[in-house]
Amino acid sequence: MEANDFKTELVVIGGSAGSLQVILEMLKNLNDHLDFPMVLVLHRKAQAISILPKLLQKFSKLEVIEIEDKTEIENNKIYIVPSDYHLLFETKNSVSLDGSEKMNYSRPSIDVIFRSASEIFGEGVVAVLLSGANADGVEGLNYIKKNNGKVWIQDPETAEVNYMPMQAKLNVDYDLITTPEDLAKYINQLK
Repeated sequence: MEANDFKTELVVIGGSAGSLQVILEMLKNLNDHLDFPMVLVLHRKAQAISILPKLLQKFSKLEVIEIEDKTEIENNKIYIVPSDYHLLFETKNSVSLDGSEKMNYSRPSIDVIFRSASEIFGEGVVAVLLSGANADGVEGLNYIKKNNGKVWIQDPETAEVNYMPMQAKLNVDYDLITTPEDLAKYINQLK
């Protein structure tokens, strides 16, 4: 398949410690229309009421939605995985939440979500791994790459906590290393 024939069906972004500032920077600079949905999975503490969706909405021209079980995924929207659940894609338009054991000390686990996205979207997924303190995401990125999806990694030199992107850079056949400032630009170029 020619590179210009690639059709983006999903952008999924995983991050942990130090990734929130990158996400906020990206949201401010995204186009006001995307031809695909975006899913954000961030390691965060479980709490009854989450202020994160409201915070992200303040920086985003696109609607930000915290996922609930059986949420229907639509283009041109940004979805955030709730704390204390893994996200599983059932179809290209439907997701479910799973409360099974933590992976890499995390629920939601970036690996679980990257793998599930790859199983449903195959080469149509673009996965981005940001700042963080553990190796969550590396296994999922490798799975995405094996299924011909695109793998982007935050430049570890720009990460507040560089362990996670450094592990990915060392252990994954990536397509792009990006800075926080350039992330939105690259997403805006996706077709």
